[in-house]
Amino acid sequence: MRQVVLDTETTGLSTADGHRIIEIGCVEMVNRRLTANRFHRYINPERDIDAGAMEVHGITNEMLADKPRFADQVEDFLAFIDGAELIIHNAPFDVGFINYELSLLKPALDKVASRCEVLDTLKMARFEHPGQRNTLDALCRRYEIDNSKRELHGALLDAELLADVYLAMTGGQGTLVLDEQSKSSGAVGNGAGIGLPSDRPALMVVRADSEAVAAHDEFLQVIDKASAGGCLWLQRTEF
Repeated sequence: MRQVVLDTETTGLSTADGHRIIEIGCVEMVNRRLTANRFHRYINPERDIDAGAMEVHGITNEMLADKPRFADQVEDFLAFIDGAELIIHNAPFDVGFINYELSLLKPALDKVASRCEVLDTLKMARFEHPGQRNTLDALCRRYEIDNSKRELHGALLDAELLADVYLAMTGGQGTLVLDEQSKSSGAVGNGAGIGLPSDRPALMVVRADSEAVAAHDEFLQVIDKASAGGCLWLQRTEF
């Protein structure tokens, strides 16, 4: 399974105002392992950068004056992402900008959805941590990932951090698997059982309502997609 963790920096917040991509950063994962393959480009947007955006990423108009345009780099970029699952934090933003850039080419090229599946880690985080801050910085703190070098936003650094966050968010089930030594030693499953008080009251059973069941099933689909069909909870046996 090939995945590409992607981030962009832009001249502003909206393509409706003609804002453009100025930096793309991608890191590759194969079978949930980071490889040495990276894609990192600065791009001349052929327009000025908003002051507010410049404060976020620190990229200036002067820094991009001699950089190639998106059209000059699009073939390399598409070759890197083609066929991969894209992992993006707040995917509608980045995908929207990439699609906008593709639409400006002559001739225009097909949208990202025709080339890749997209997984939005912000949507995942909001499901797992409702009511909490789910920015990349907040997730790094929550999963104890060192982001001390992130003084400003940067596409490649943010993609690298997001890769670590994604693996932490989707890899927590490994501790449930017993190693061979513990199984063979009889530490678990030796038939001894655990004694319970005879006067223990019956446990109350609370049934999930239809809304909770639907939300649970939706999250299982997220896990199944992230694990390439490996979600055991979806492999149910009907009794």
